[in-house]
Amino acid sequence: MVGVSHLFEPIKLRDLTVRNRVWVSPMCQYSATDGVPNDWHLVHLGQFAIGGAGLVIAEASGVVPEGRITPQDTGLYNDDQVAAWRRINDFVHAQGAATGIQLAHAGRKASTSQPWNGGTTVDASEGGWQTVSSTDNAFGDLAAPRALTAEEIAALPEQFAAAARRADEADFDVVELHFAHGYLAHQFYSPLVNDRTDAYGGDFESRVRVLLEITDAVRAAWPEGKPLFARLSATDWAEGGWTGDDSVRLSRLLAERGVDLIDASTGGAIPDAQIPVRSGYQVPFARQIKLDAEVPTASVGLITAPEQAEEIVASGSADAVLLGRELLRDPHWPLHAADRLRADTLWPVQYERAR
Repeated sequence: MVGVSHLFEPIKLRDLTVRNRVWVSPMCQYSATDGVPNDWHLVHLGQFAIGGAGLVIAEASGVVPEGRITPQDTGLYNDDQVAAWRRINDFVHAQGAATGIQLAHAGRKASTSQPWNGGTTVDASEGGWQTVSSTDNAFGDLAAPRALTAEEIAALPEQFAAAARRADEADFDVVELHFAHGYLAHQFYSPLVNDRTDAYGGDFESRVRVLLEITDAVRAAWPEGKPLFARLSATDWAEGGWTGDDSVRLSRLLAERGVDLIDASTGGAIPDAQIPVRSGYQVPFARQIKLDAEVPTASVGLITAPEQAEEIVASGSADAVLLGRELLRDPHWPLHAADRLRADTLWPVQYERAR
């Protein structure tokens, strides 16, 4: 007899209905040329749609060339990239999955080599660039950034908005703002990083100011019927750093500005944080934000077993789960999970969105 599974219930966000709550977490592939995704990205993302994922979110993609983590990262700042992403979206959509893209600026963690090449700073003579941040202090052993001027900060919202317009042209269903993992936005809101004394530094309101400005600009540029997500690092895991309560406060402000779901991750602001990594260690933050900020959330981080994912959604800890490593190991995890949970899956029913 077919069972009832919360994990395999569809979810509607604005005009988009996603076939289930098993979603693909953005995973950097460091395999693009000039920011343009290629056959590697088609196969990487396409396999998850074939395997039954509801929403496939593409990797952190630079809103400007210098926003990329590595010179091999994807971007969404020119027409060649739009065309390449549309080809991938066409395939993923044909398999019944919705698509998303994470818009990002890496700030002081940009201009690095691929992880398998050491993840160290790439010099300008080798295709790298001068990094920028809220501060002029370096992240670990990376090269020191240049602190952004107030005028440069004021330009960031339009850079994200322009990328969102291109995301629409490429036929993405969801845009996720990457406000986590120690990248540029996080470099502003974390008190462990932001040492500014102008309107973008100091108290909570000043440190989150640029995030709200980016959100307003993107929501205005992104179609009303399409959902907007934001990924936050819900805690810095360090004394004096960003906390879960801060994330609740910020999530309320983001929701007021049209963010439909908070993707709750943690860490990344500083290199020496003591993170208690274990199965499901970030779920409590998704639950806290969902209940206290009253905004939908997704949970990520070492979620591996179907029963674990089912419990997260069924208990109300999050509205969806995002899988990364587990989907790399088993791209058909959603189909296998549905079988194990004896769930009535929605295949071959497609995702739905208003036209």
